[in-house]
Amino acid sequence: MSQAFHDLTGIVNRLEKNHPVKKEEIEYLLGLSDPREMDLLFRAARRARSGYFGPKIFLYGFLYFSTYCRNDCAFCQYRKSNQALPRYRKTESEIINAAKEMAGAGVHLVDLTMGEDPGVYSPGESGFGPLVRMIQSLENEIRLPLMISPGVLPDTVLEELARERITWYACYQETHNFSLYKTLRPGQEFEKRLAAKQKAKDLGMLIEEGILTGVGESLEDLADSIVWMKEFGVDQARVMTFVPQANTPMAHTVAQDHVKECIIIAVMRLVMPEILIPASLDVDGLSGLQARLDAGANVVTSIVPPQKGLAGVAHHSLDIEDSRRTVDQLLPVLKTCGLEPALPEEYRAWTAARMDRTGPSFQQKGA
Repeated sequence: MSQAFHDLTGIVNRLEKNHPVKKEEIEYLLGLSDPREMDLLFRAARRARSGYFGPKIFLYGFLYFSTYCRNDCAFCQYRKSNQALPRYRKTESEIINAAKEMAGAGVHLVDLTMGEDPGVYSPGESGFGPLVRMIQSLENEIRLPLMISPGVLPDTVLEELARERITWYACYQETHNFSLYKTLRPGQEFEKRLAAKQKAKDLGMLIEEGILTGVGESLEDLADSIVWMKEFGVDQARVMTFVPQANTPMAHTVAQDHVKECIIIAVMRLVMPEILIPASLDVDGLSGLQARLDAGANVVTSIVPPQKGLAGVAHHSLDIEDSRRTVDQLLPVLKTCGLEPALPEEYRAWTAARMDRTGPSFQQKGA
């Protein structure tokens, strides 16, 4: 047996015992390529997930309600310079109806996502009033936890949403390498994005952070992001494989497969075993779900109802209109993996305990 395999088992064993590891050891895990070594990593990640969550998986509906954006992110098809892409803004009634359908299907949370729509991000913050009122109406209608993913919100708006007891705020950095960030998000302040997450956390909201892989990052960059997320205390950590988009500066980037994303999921699970880690349907659709669950993910995200005119992020339409991003379609995949959907009250119990920061783990609660 090779020395490298002994090194791997040693690092994994220490992580499974919640012992600290060095950033260089995280980099080592991120760089694994041997199938036998990756299998060991994935099995350890599944054990870590089971220790905190048992077989229970959380399900998130995804509602991209405005595809207009004032930013020019190099990786995003919804960047303001892309004039070839059809845009939409959903009305309040359309948003509520779609969210009701998701709630009726059995999701545990609705993720309200938009670009930094110039109609909302107007001078003097006047555009945020309708956004806040829509969120209030939606919360009253569906009685489910909400995640808001609308970009870098002003402090005053975050304060208002916190008063409304909105559970989650998501504001992805994509990378914690400042130089790479400037390439990916030109004209957007690195520190301002970090500060919005800190403000929301200080207000008592749960925080989701997200990183991209396949955009020119190094293993050290990925390790830095994982260390940052652990030190910050994020409640949900997402990684998504970059999908090259037409009419963007990164259109001709060579796409990587999902293997690196799965390795990152597994490493995040071992470094932060108690948090939520999504398996997104947005990159590979339903066909990519099992691999991400087998890597230690415990949330299925980007569940989108058909016939609502809703779009995805990495792929505008993948698996949506043919009803493959629905709860019914993913249940057989969960069963194959030996997993099952949590009950709505179990998800609420987890979020309440996490917001309290002193509550028992999900598994200890008898899930």
